[in-house]
Amino acid sequence: MRAWVVEKPGPIQDGPMRLIDRDVPEPGPGELLVRVLACGVCRTDLHVAEGDLPVHLPRVTPGHQIVGEVTAAGPGCLHGVGDRVGVAWLRGTDGACTFCRRGSENLCPNSRYTGWDAHGGYAEYAIAVDAFTYKLPEGLDDIEAAPLLCAGIIGYRALRRAELPPGGRLGLWGFGGSAHLAAQVALAEGAEVYVFTRGTAARELALTLGVAWAGDVYDASPCPLDAAVTFAPAGETVPAALSALDRGGTLAIAGIHLSDVPVLNYEKHLFQERQVRSVTSNTRADGEEFLRLADRMRVRATTRPYPLDEADTALADLSAGRFTGAAVLVP
Repeated sequence: MRAWVVEKPGPIQDGPMRLIDRDVPEPGPGELLVRVLACGVCRTDLHVAEGDLPVHLPRVTPGHQIVGEVTAAGPGCLHGVGDRVGVAWLRGTDGACTFCRRGSENLCPNSRYTGWDAHGGYAEYAIAVDAFTYKLPEGLDDIEAAPLLCAGIIGYRALRRAELPPGGRLGLWGFGGSAHLAAQVALAEGAEVYVFTRGTAARELALTLGVAWAGDVYDASPCPLDAAVTFAPAGETVPAALSALDRGGTLAIAGIHLSDVPVLNYEKHLFQERQVRSVTSNTRADGEEFLRLADRMRVRATTRPYPLDEADTALADLSAGRFTGAAVLVP
């Protein structure tokens, strides 16, 4: 089978990725062999390729938004041959630590991740852990479904972490794959959404989805915000978002990597009970709840398909902001 590997992490323009031939793997107990039908391209994949995240598995195959068909199943699996499944970022936990026992498996210190600790979906086949796969809404085709499996789930968790009150005003900094899905959930729940992003095309997409306003990253907010989420991996957006919050507002920082946050001014950015929260991965319950809501609310990803052979191009285009919505690889 064909599979991409991170040969040597570094700037995407320097070509850290390589397309190779590799034997099709065999599933073990509790594992599924999945023929990849589509795989979303995530900014976390870019962080893996460029070395922003430490190497967990040398020459790893990235990709953790996999829609696939089960072609073989090891002992003890609930899914069987022919099932369509979704494979996401969280690949496994120890199930026994304090965090797992209290329902916070996303904080498990022994958690493992698809496309970082184990080979992912930038390939024709991938091994998935049966207990961490998802049933997908039947009304979504493969390409539409792929971005929901990380961009959608993480955006949903970030939205909940921001504690947006009913009918409240939400600000989103950055408007890529994750933000444009979170915006649809917030709008469906009756929120007013304000978008702060660099790209003209991204602002136009936001307005077509029904947001109240869309401006540049550092534009002043037209009104005080009840909640905010930053999706851009730039620490400079944190004080900008905090400055826009009303009293008692909460900022959730979505993303596994963030550049340094500038010095904050207590009175301007934090006083009056403003809060800052990080977002770390997700639980399976987050994924199941989001996929049910996405189906009911008809959340739809704006996608840019790429053939598998152009995975490196897709990552370069993501880095440069050359498309709106989410890129999806199609073997």
